[in-house]
Amino acid sequence: MNEKAVPALAGIVVLIVAAVGAVILHQKHWTPLELRIQGAVIRHDANPRNELPISGAQITATDGARSVTAQSDASGYFTLTFRPGLVPRRTIDLHFTAPGYKPLQMQAQLRLRPGNGQLYVAQLVPLAPPANPNPSAPVTVLSNLRVRYTVNTRSEENIGSAVRTFEVVHHGSEPCNQRSPCSPDGLWKASSASVTMDAGSGNEFRNVRASCIAGACPFTHIDASGFINGGRAVTASATAWADTATFLLEAEVFHATVSGGVRHSYPVLYERTLTFTLPESEEGVSIEADVNGQPMVFPLGPELYLSWANCVMRTNTEGEKSTVYRCELKPGYRF
Repeated sequence: MNEKAVPALAGIVVLIVAAVGAVILHQKHWTPLELRIQGAVIRHDANPRNELPISGAQITATDGARSVTAQSDASGYFTLTFRPGLVPRRTIDLHFTAPGYKPLQMQAQLRLRPGNGQLYVAQLVPLAPPANPNPSAPVTVLSNLRVRYTVNTRSEENIGSAVRTFEVVHHGSEPCNQRSPCSPDGLWKASSASVTMDAGSGNEFRNVRASCIAGACPFTHIDASGFINGGRAVTASATAWADTATFLLEAEVFHATVSGGVRHSYPVLYERTLTFTLPESEEGVSIEADVNGQPMVFPLGPELYLSWANCVMRTNTEGEKSTVYRCELKPGYRF
């Protein structure tokens, strides 16, 4: 073999060994990524205002013998997560079903990065309404609808003030010599005292202040850590290192109350759907309506039950947090 070829051959061998080692190291530390499909399920309609979200739709993704299932939430959103091992860009069959709607088949491609994939919007076609067993029965008309709810508000009322005096007894000045308590600079022997005030149950102190009002005030120090934030109980501590000093602790007393105010909101009507949004702090939601001309009140309750509509709700976290309600009329009713 040519002597000049030996170093070149050795270099090639080293490169091959390094490449194999890099592959082995990569396989040892490589973790397969989860693959995900996400989208929304809505009602198909020529009018975009009637393309409402469908909650509780069943979504099944199949890849040969394997399948993944999910349900759409109140906003119609769904996500399907596939365990590692599936090949990216592989085609997956999606099957959508929901009560009252025709089933829908779609195909999707798995992507390693969600941003490179596609958001899938499944538009389900409503089934034809069942034939009215009693077509001569009158239709119930709902009118003058409005939403009533309460919002609890917290208020504070100034019901008085509190005053306490206390003394720190000290005579003469003498070096501290590390005999606590000392003056803040550590030079002089000092004396300390404190006083505590309690505002009572349901009350709090606000605007608390303490001051030296008599004696050798230039040679005193007040510790505000026990009252600076107010609260039901406050404590003022003071130190004097020249002579006896008198201190004054003052505060305003506030009583907190919670009251519920009744508020009204007017829903938006789209054909057979009623939609309204309420603040997160709402309570006691009910719907007032005239039923065939007679005023009635329908408490919505935690189960969202209405005799004349099917309702769902979801939380809106964009901007100020709120709750979105949507109610769809049952057969035999109209707005």
